[in-house]
Amino acid sequence: MAEVKKRISRGLVQVYTGDGKGKTTAALGLAFRASGHGFRTYVIQFMKGQIVYGELRAAEKLAPLITIVQMGRPEFVNRKNPDPIDIKMASDALARAKEIIGDGEYDIVVLDEVNVAMDFGLIRVSDVLELMKNKPSQVELVLTGRNAPPEIIKAADLVTEMRQVKHYFEQGVGSRTGIER
Repeated sequence: MAEVKKRISRGLVQVYTGDGKGKTTAALGLAFRASGHGFRTYVIQFMKGQIVYGELRAAEKLAPLITIVQMGRPEFVNRKNPDPIDIKMASDALARAKEIIGDGEYDIVVLDEVNVAMDFGLIRVSDVLELMKNKPSQVELVLTGRNAPPEIIKAADLVTEMRQVKHYFEQGVGSRTGIER
């Protein structure tokens, strides 16, 4: 007898935003938890590319339950004057998200740093709102990144704001392998 694929009974929209650490980590924790129940997660990392974050290696070990794709350059995006390639890559990432959400293969879709992509003007808020509105009912959609637009916050089912109280970067502790990357 063929195994029946479990589905999320009611997919919602979650937003993790704020200036504190932990937005991507929370989304990946959700993916990890869901994998324990046989659910499949697809993570699209906006504005991140060619940097080997630990989650990429971990996802390879959990494939096909967790898939992560980077859709950005390793360089920082100039907020005031984004390079056309950054706009193109963000647009391609959003198109990929629409495709993945619509194909029915994944239970959870994480758009990592999509809030920043909107804040930087790489993609339109209206396009993300349309994606939220038209997602299938069994797909959980997670949007991460600082500066989530008010329209996104209003349309989401859950919004968590990570607020920085204290950070060791202020004491000169740099990015650490396995912790920040």
